Amino acid sequence: MNNKLAKIIDGKHHSKKLLIKVTQLAENFFNLCQRKPCITVIIVGDDPASKIYVKNKIKTARESLIKSTEIVFPKDLTEQKLLSEIERLNVDQNIDGILVQLPLPKHIRENKVIEAISPLKDVDGFHPYNFGNLTLGNHSIVPCTPLGALYLIKKEIKNLNGKNAVIIGRSNIVGKPMHALLLKENCTVTIAHSKTKKLSDITKKADILIAAIGKAEFINKKHIKPNSLIIDVGINRITNKEKSKIVGDVMFKDAFKIASKVTPVPGGVGPMTIACLMYNTVKLSFLRQKLKFEEKLF
Repeated sequence: MNNKLAKIIDGKHHSKKLLIKVTQLAENFFNLCQRKPCITVIIVGDDPASKIYVKNKIKTARESLIKSTEIVFPKDLTEQKLLSEIERLNVDQNIDGILVQLPLPKHIRENKVIEAISPLKDVDGFHPYNFGNLTLGNHSIVPCTPLGALYLIKKEIKNLNGKNAVIIGRSNIVGKPMHALLLKENCTVTIAHSKTKKLSDITKKADILIAAIGKAEFINKKHIKPNSLIIDVGINRITNKEKSKIVGDVMFKDAFKIASKVTPVPGGVGPMTIACLMYNTVKLSFLRQKLKFEEKLF
């Protein structure tokens, strides 16, 4: 491998390796229970990005020996009807995971929907029960993007004891669960966000920098510690001279020059998120049947 490629953390490569493991687990489950692990994805409305995400999830599931079903509702679906559908899926013993694609239409409260999903079918890991166990350091279903990010970090740094990690972003989807995961790995963890003062003073001390602030190419050379590891969670579409492209929250060319390792966008954390969704689905299929499941992800 040449030096340039060695600096890039290839999420596509790592996701393929994880999906091989997931497929083997799914096959084991089938041999034990005579059915495939099953995930049901609900999409409300016609958001183009959501449709693409769901299509990729369904495709990956089928390639991984996981049964997948898609339920599409119009954007004017009432909150109560969505909650009723989730309850129906909760009691269906042949369904192991339920995913409601976010964002939802404004008239539907996301927290109510998340809380309605059974914790034992919560493939996203957003339910307060799973979120609480993660925060307490207990075994839990971990949100897919932070889990995928940690997977990439652990592939590059085996021992994280004492590493200084900075997370930019405090969302329930990435920032907060990432904080819990890195604490469990014995990192010293700081969460920064859009209101943090003198941000670069904090990020310049980070051995590991996770950018999840949702601002295109916000992190640049003034924020980066030499020879650090950078995980870019951001997905932003920018337009330049009538051409659009997808970029992360990190100015890639700056990170590439200064950091020791960096995830690209696209092709970094994104593929790992879907792979970890499949992993969570298979994990839940075992747990729901009270079958032994070995935690050997890293």
